[in-house]
Amino acid sequence: MLTSLSLLQSSLILGLALISFSLASPIASQPFADLILKREQSNPQDGLTVDLGYSKYKGTYNDTTHIKSWKGIRFAASPTAELRWQAPQPPSLNRSEVIDASQYASQCPQIPFGNPDFQISAQYQGDMEDCLFLNVFAPENATNLPVMFWIHGGGYGAGNGQYDFTQLINANGNNFVGVAIQYRLGAFGFLASDELNRHGVVNAGIRDQHFAMQWVQAYIQQFGGDPRNVTIAGESAGGGSVMIHSLAQGGSLGTSLFKNVIAASPYLPFQYGYKDFEPSQSYYAFAASAGCFDATAYGNTNQSILECLVNKDAATLQLANVKTAASAFYGTWPFLPVTDGAYILDVPSRQLNQRKVNGKRLLVGNNGAEGGLFVQRNMDTEAKVRNWLSTLLPLLTKEDIDNVLFHYPVDTNVTGNYATNGVEMPDANSVSPVAHGQQARADNIYGELTFVCPSYWMSEAYSGSGRESYRYQYSVPPALHGNDVSQYFGPGTNVTSPDFVKAFMNIYGNFVTKDNPSIDAQLVYGASSDADKSQPNAAGNWPEYSINTPYQINLNQTGGTPSTMPNLGAEVTILTGSSLRNDFSKVNAYTWEGGRGRRCEFWRSIASILPS
Repeated sequence: MLTSLSLLQSSLILGLALISFSLASPIASQPFADLILKREQSNPQDGLTVDLGYSKYKGTYNDTTHIKSWKGIRFAASPTAELRWQAPQPPSLNRSEVIDASQYASQCPQIPFGNPDFQISAQYQGDMEDCLFLNVFAPENATNLPVMFWIHGGGYGAGNGQYDFTQLINANGNNFVGVAIQYRLGAFGFLASDELNRHGVVNAGIRDQHFAMQWVQAYIQQFGGDPRNVTIAGESAGGGSVMIHSLAQGGSLGTSLFKNVIAASPYLPFQYGYKDFEPSQSYYAFAASAGCFDATAYGNTNQSILECLVNKDAATLQLANVKTAASAFYGTWPFLPVTDGAYILDVPSRQLNQRKVNGKRLLVGNNGAEGGLFVQRNMDTEAKVRNWLSTLLPLLTKEDIDNVLFHYPVDTNVTGNYATNGVEMPDANSVSPVAHGQQARADNIYGELTFVCPSYWMSEAYSGSGRESYRYQYSVPPALHGNDVSQYFGPGTNVTSPDFVKAFMNIYGNFVTKDNPSIDAQLVYGASSDADKSQPNAAGNWPEYSINTPYQINLNQTGGTPSTMPNLGAEVTILTGSSLRNDFSKVNAYTWEGGRGRRCEFWRSIASILPS
């Protein structure tokens, strides 16, 4: 169980926590074809050693959970020196020994959120860029099982693939295989400019993700998974990555890499073209910090900026990575996915509106108080909100800002912080578990623009035309960005009951294995409830989302004992204890929180000046 304080820490980590890939052919096994042929005629029979052609890995088995795991499997060559800012390549042959796969491998270099004084830690000594690893969890005797492919969050600058699927798989009867990946982050994965695009690749981190999906197509049967039945999933930047792959190559990939999509709090920052002013400025700032933009490093040696960067040591680049990120406006990051004209063809809001998507089905959700972690905690007047908006959204005119605030009316008479019920006033524009008044207004603007409305746009894109769309909101206070991850992966936190965690796990598991998130009434109500479990319930027959029937399931609880936790400079009321009971209800997502659907339509109408 997490403590009250660690719940906040979990939010920051999990919410921030907050791919050579072939354009001509999306066939996943192609990059690994030669390596697959190098497998031995007979694979080892110990049940834990897998021969991938390029290497052999030996995993571990837990005789209590009946789960096998393989950690630290290399899916791409180490992207050091000559492979910096290049497309990922297949791993080198290493068949001299069976590699121990009992421990997680190193994570990719990180950009810490909200800590400009971050120093390079000991974990980065040595080959810090060697981080393109994944982890596989599979039930004992797994054969042709569905696959859940997890992309971690972290603002495209932090996080790792060290997710343990054991509890999630166990809660679903050991009926699917889990894969969690890592990808290049920050400047290592998302540096962009015209020069880099001409001599390397932009969106290197996205290409890593795509390459890992190709790896799954080539190898997952070795672990008991079915490559034809893959659900890609992620939260925050992981959810945003899922959104990018759902739109990849203009939605022309179909189900070649995945069948279903789960996007939790999909992060949609501004998406510029690769040679636009904003990513170019981040490129030059990073180069300057690394010593590649002055006369000595650049002008007098006839060396291009990119050549200089490629020749720098990793520690110098990581320090420049951190320094550049520290100079960004609060709640924003300098290294992000860009429109590259090859894999990412358009801004998501426009392509989603055209319903040009890959895959068949979507499960998407957001949290009740998404924006609370990403807005400065001094928004006590409208003037401050206006000034903040003018910096956050620099292309907006005064009239545009007037229009934004018109769509976000605030009741300044509200006092105290508490969760709304989503239906009655005051709504999220005026109060949340972590703010009230103008602060709540600013939080909701950021949360809807950045996480919530992208989830609405995805819901619409997957509705109709032979596709299926399901949505939810995680509303358990404080419902901050990232609070949901510990619920469906486990073990839950002090604000959720075991019944809630088990239900949430089965919602995800049923979508992965049955193409539908509906769960049994026993799970909806929970073992601790004395309610009549024979009665109809919303989550037992999950409604498909459409424009005409814009319904979602609100995942909340009743009961509990009030207590407080320190958070964002204020005491936040939470509910804990054995009296917590599941409270899942069907609600109208369009009219939710005073007309959230209408506000999302507004943001899409001005997306060209954001851009998003």
